[in-house]
Amino acid sequence: MDYLLITAFVVSFFISVILYKLFIPVLRKVKLGQKILEIGPAWHKVKEGTPVLGGLFFIIAMLTVVLILVLPKALESRNYELIVVIGMAIANSLIGFIDDYVKLFKKRNKGLSATQKLLLQFLVAAAFLWARSNYCGCNSELLLPGGNIVDFGVFYYFIAIVIIVYTINCANLTDGIDGLAGSVSFVIGAFFLMLAITVSDSTASVVIVSLLGSVAGFLIFNFHPAKIFMGDVGSLFLGGFLVGLTFYFRAELLIFIICFIWLIEGVSVVLQVASYKLTKKRIFKMSPIHHHFEMCGWSEFKIVTVFSLASAVMCGLAYCIYLYF
Repeated sequence: MDYLLITAFVVSFFISVILYKLFIPVLRKVKLGQKILEIGPAWHKVKEGTPVLGGLFFIIAMLTVVLILVLPKALESRNYELIVVIGMAIANSLIGFIDDYVKLFKKRNKGLSATQKLLLQFLVAAAFLWARSNYCGCNSELLLPGGNIVDFGVFYYFIAIVIIVYTINCANLTDGIDGLAGSVSFVIGAFFLMLAITVSDSTASVVIVSLLGSVAGFLIFNFHPAKIFMGDVGSLFLGGFLVGLTFYFRAELLIFIICFIWLIEGVSVVLQVASYKLTKKRIFKMSPIHHHFEMCGWSEFKIVTVFSLASAVMCGLAYCIYLYF
């Protein structure tokens, strides 16, 4: 199995690197570059024109390995739940692709409207939970520390849909500076790899390692100064896949610890908007919170390092708690 994991990582990594080497010049040539909004940090203007849709290539790299090494075995063993998780990730990436397409080709900087995006995301989340219930034998029971189980009935599904959509959008908000979304996602992915190895889930291990390899290839080109951005197609895929894994491993209660950085990013936006509407004052210099630290003088490298380390600490805490489940 160690050999298979190494193979999955190496193959997905090199496919990812090759795709970026081939397509970054192409994207530059056809001018599929990022448009920096006026409401963003002024110093980000130098990034305008940097190619987007980068997430598309690490998705292709990961899925290529999964199709070859995992899908036949998953179908043979009827491990449909992992396929459903990947399906939710792909569905969210399609929403992101549509959003990126509107921005790039329809010349609408904000892409899909918030209502359009949320409607599609709620439908995907509902479909994910429906598929788990009907094809994977999952129900509304929630696993608690100590092995206790509580059945929340129909309320489980309503709460789960909201949490799924909110957390995925928080992952999307994290994609604001070079290397941040990819690095934090890599840390969370490494945490899930530890879980998969701990519970001896070889199929999930290969899938997760495939993601880690492809994202590592992406980060080579995304660290500051970024040569390409992942776009919504990438951030929504990562959010969908990693959030899906919290359900796969029955770790729903730990999602706020595992995805701590994502949620802090999302909460900072909510607090900023609420504060301004109620008091006309801002809590942060700019939201999401990574921009606040930028305006405090932190370099992009420092922010990525600190946020990634914080994510690693929280994932370590989540792992310790999970051992008691």
